[in-house]
Amino acid sequence: MNIAEKIYLLRDQMKLSQNDLAEQLQVSRQTVSKWETGVACPEITKLIDISDFFHVSVDYLVREDETVQQHASLDRLVLKFLASAQDMEKISSELVDIMRDGIIDADERTRMLKIVDKLNMVSHMIEVIKGALNGETDET
Repeated sequence: MNIAEKIYLLRDQMKLSQNDLAEQLQVSRQTVSKWETGVACPEITKLIDISDFFHVSVDYLVREDETVQQHASLDRLVLKFLASAQDMEKISSELVDIMRDGIIDADERTRMLKIVDKLNMVSHMIEVIKGALNGETDET
C-alpha cells in the first residue's frame, strides 16, 4: 500500500470527507485529493500533521512495507484517550457553573467554546480507537 492509499484509507475509516480532512490539516480539499490520487505527496510538515491527526507513525505513511504496523498500538491510543478525557468531571462542573444563572454571557460563551473543543478532541479519539479496533478485527 502506498502513501496515497494509506491517506485515503485513514480518512475513510474516520468517515471524514476530503473537505473535513483539509480543514483539520489547514490545506485545500484539492490538496487532499491530489495526495489520495498520488498526483502529489504531502510536504514533510504535512506528513507530521497527518501522522499526528491519525495517530500513526510517519514511517507507516511513507513506507510501502506491509509489515509496518497499520495503526498505533491500541494501548497507546487508549492512553491518549484517557489523557484527553481526564478532565470530564471538571468539564461537567464548569458547565453547571456556567448554566447556574441561566444566562450565558460573552465570557461564559468563550468558556463553552473551549469545552466544546475539548469534547471534540475526546470524540475524535473515540473514533480513532474504533478505527483501530475495526482494523484489528479485520486482521484476525
